[in-house]
Amino acid sequence: MSVKQQALNVTIANERNSVLMQDQLSEASLNVLSMSGREAKVCTSDPDQCIAELKSIPQIGDEQFLSTASEMYLAKAMLLEKSSECNISRLAKYKSEQHQQASQQIYNDCLDQQMNMLDKSIRYSYAYLFETKRQPKDRIFDNRQVQIRDFYNQAIAKLVTTYAARNPDTQVQETIQVGDNTYQVNLDNYKQLAHQKLEKFISSYNLNFSGLRTINRRDGFGSEFVAVFPASKYPQNTKYILDPLNYSYKNGQNPNIHKARYLAATIVAQPKQASSLADILGRAPFEIKIYDPYRTENIDVDGKNYPLAANYSAPYGLWLAENNLGVSAYLSLIDRDQRLMMPHLYMLEPYNPQKKVIVLVHGLASSPEAWIALTNDIMGDNILREHYQVWQVFYSTNMPILESRFQIYALLKQAFDSLNPNDPADHNAVLIGHSMGGIISRLLVSQADISQKAFSLVSPYQQAQLKKQPMVYQRLKIQPIPNFDRAIFMSAPHHGTDFADLWFTRAARKIIKLPGAFLGAITDTVTNENIDAKDLLLRIDQGLIQNGPSDLSYKSKFIELTKNINPPSGFVFHSIIGNNTKSDDPEKITDGIVPYKSAHLEGSASEKIIQGGHSIQETPQAVLELRRILRLHLKEHQIQ
Repeated sequence: MSVKQQALNVTIANERNSVLMQDQLSEASLNVLSMSGREAKVCTSDPDQCIAELKSIPQIGDEQFLSTASEMYLAKAMLLEKSSECNISRLAKYKSEQHQQASQQIYNDCLDQQMNMLDKSIRYSYAYLFETKRQPKDRIFDNRQVQIRDFYNQAIAKLVTTYAARNPDTQVQETIQVGDNTYQVNLDNYKQLAHQKLEKFISSYNLNFSGLRTINRRDGFGSEFVAVFPASKYPQNTKYILDPLNYSYKNGQNPNIHKARYLAATIVAQPKQASSLADILGRAPFEIKIYDPYRTENIDVDGKNYPLAANYSAPYGLWLAENNLGVSAYLSLIDRDQRLMMPHLYMLEPYNPQKKVIVLVHGLASSPEAWIALTNDIMGDNILREHYQVWQVFYSTNMPILESRFQIYALLKQAFDSLNPNDPADHNAVLIGHSMGGIISRLLVSQADISQKAFSLVSPYQQAQLKKQPMVYQRLKIQPIPNFDRAIFMSAPHHGTDFADLWFTRAARKIIKLPGAFLGAITDTVTNENIDAKDLLLRIDQGLIQNGPSDLSYKSKFIELTKNINPPSGFVFHSIIGNNTKSDDPEKITDGIVPYKSAHLEGSASEKIIQGGHSIQETPQAVLELRRILRLHLKEHQIQ
């Protein structure tokens, strides 16, 4: 016998590693197996036989027995998962029908065996956590309890996903049959999933997203999932709608208003009724309870209250990853993405009538990806998550800004009009816009009639033509959306920017054209009025209406028309401005694209200048300032 100091990481690994982190059982389980004289490989290959032997050894305590059994069954399930029998070869489809049927039967039998092992791991894990002589609170500092909680959560995750592979039905079932055992599905705490078709239901326990600085989770009891509804089909070759406020949408609903498709969910499995330990480990029916972690923070298990596990970032990360919004933003800028002929509104969580709404509007050549840091931080802040829900606007930034403002105005008005006016969510919403989105946001909370001034900027011929069109007056008579009572403008060139007139920007503006669908809709409309459409479009493109990037020039007619339009007196707004210089002189401060004198607005409730470039909304300092303002908003409405 000799003694020596070993590395700290080795000591900790020996105490905490398990079958989930290595290809062998935990040190605790190996110590128990040593009492029976059986080898670990033999026991993970045939856990039933080993567990029967362990049960007959009186020196093995209840916690040791249940925890070891839980890990061995999970280990067996993981071995089956990696086996060739539980994986159908891609080459099987090229073989005979008889061979395919035989392969399918082997595959199904293997999945059935795997689910049987997972069922037993869940039962033994649950028994360890809640049915031993010591209560969970008595083991609060035990590494073993954390391990078994992980076994329980992973066994649930693997059981659900394996069952989905074995029974490819896209609707949530009322019961799940695992061998002779039955799991009843309880959706009382997640009504949105009842009788709904799902595209997939995936475990989010070990999902990682490279674009997110942090994964916002809540540690607790239960296995984390994301429920994904089928994608809505984007209509192809749909006409551009010039009058969305009066358009008769199918079923009365604008298809560009998207309810949450990616939903956070947490699953807990427990005996349906109070049972003996033998029943729990045997054939007692279990209940799978599915919870909405946004609405449920704590659950009752065996008469005690425990925090419910949650993963708030996973649904958002999946939405971003699967939609590839950044690429769509650039394609729409050069009129190469038909999906974005009209703006879209995305609700990032199931609508909650009790939570205030935050609407985010991105800038030029951008997308909702611009708001990753802020959105993820809101999900990670307990107070903000509890009281706010996020809506994201996605629009084509090659459109004239006045047109984007009008279309987004119509979209948001329809979204708010669909709410119950008595819901807290219908009032006191917060609007946040970055860059071009900041200009649009300012015009969404302001009121002005710029029609006469606009007509004075064009030729008499153009005046005569434009005055015949009601759609022109719709865009020039700016009305605020009353549901907002606070706005935040970030790096917004309210008075234009000379960056839009630099030689390389002018070259890009020549490539960026007005959307063909938009021009086609105008052509169809004016042709019906016996107006020379070709001549009118030529004059429009050279005059009042330009593409979005051209509108940002401080020399543009758009800036001349709108630079003095501000939110009304009493409306609360804030400015966040970037400064990539070392100067504090207002005449020199700039974020590299927008100078301070263009981003500054008189009458703001606060103005924060932050060291950084134009994408200031991505910086930690700006996110902290936004969180401060959002908490202030709650406080002023006596919510906190």
